Amino acid sequence: MNSSAKLPPPRLTDRGFSASQISTIGLYRSEARFLRAFSYYHALDMFGSVPFVTEEDAVGSFLPEQISRTDLFDYVESELLAIEDELMAPKTNVYGRIDQASAWMLLARLYLNAEVYGAGAKYTETITYAKKVIDAGFTLEDNYAKMFMADNHAANGIIFAIPYDGTNTKTWGGTTFIINAQVGGSMLPADYGISGGWWGLRAKPQFVDKFPTDNSDKRKMFYTAGQTKDIADMFNFNNGYAVMKWKNVKSTGGAGVDGTHPDTDQPIFRLADAYLMYAEAVLRGGTGGTNGDALNYVNAIRTKAYGSTAGNINSAALTLAFILDERAREFYWEGYRRTDLIRYGLFTGGTYLWEWKGGVKAGVATDSKYNLYPIPDADMGANPNLEQNTGY
Repeated sequence: MNSSAKLPPPRLTDRGFSASQISTIGLYRSEARFLRAFSYYHALDMFGSVPFVTEEDAVGSFLPEQISRTDLFDYVESELLAIEDELMAPKTNVYGRIDQASAWMLLARLYLNAEVYGAGAKYTETITYAKKVIDAGFTLEDNYAKMFMADNHAANGIIFAIPYDGTNTKTWGGTTFIINAQVGGSMLPADYGISGGWWGLRAKPQFVDKFPTDNSDKRKMFYTAGQTKDIADMFNFNNGYAVMKWKNVKSTGGAGVDGTHPDTDQPIFRLADAYLMYAEAVLRGGTGGTNGDALNYVNAIRTKAYGSTAGNINSAALTLAFILDERAREFYWEGYRRTDLIRYGLFTGGTYLWEWKGGVKAGVATDSKYNLYPIPDADMGANPNLEQNTGY
């Protein structure tokens, strides 16, 4: 912990806490502030303008006011900057808790999408904070699959993850949903460390086509036996390739302790994201980085993916379109794609179509209002201070 970190109010001393305990409490407060900022970041990204409450509001029953999207951006940014030096140094905190690299990753992600959030271009800031992460001593994982297995707590390249296990940390969401929902058809649940699949999630053919036709890219993890690539009927699990990326199986062999609730942690921030954010920000005109470093970072990811330099690209191939496709290959089923497509102006409209976009098999243009989710009816009905997002 940085020695200049601000301590909680003096009243803690009056209550008999020692200096060491007060320092620990200060650290916990900073980590809690990060988690609140992270939650507000999700609200900023998905809903835009939301009800807003902090410790400055009085305790008791009241109807929160709605904060604008730009003001919420400013708040999240200010909170992360305020706690940056109060968090523990990268790689020094307990696994599953926050450190400075987590704050840097969230700042880089916030700045990369700043134009979408109405805050103007902040690609130079993206480079600054992505570089802080890159220089913090993390390394890429040689075995891509290991980052999504039951012992991924031991994988390299994960900066922050949500821990799950089949004994103490169970949920029907998180990796329980991802792993169980991807298994169906002729897939054997035991191969994925689970007792039964939910016959749900599959890959769109447009995503499958982003990989080479052979298996040279080891990130290509599709189950094709008995599956059609095309999704003629979205309710038929055998339509669409199934995905084999996530497993409740250890890289050393053997399954997790529970056949329903996996031991597989959910990576939230990964070093590869810092590399690709840096590269994209350079291509978008940010300063403080170089095209040469951007190319090296992208090729470092691809070298791990291919197990050799066979998949490396040259400088002419390093384009924004390539970065978007590489992000799809690297981060699929990790919760990045919607935000990435919105940043590129491709999530709505008709420029980029995929099967069943807009509820039509061939894909159709969609209304730009879908770049934001609607404020839930329960919130709208409970709080007259809220204004619904445009178009809903």
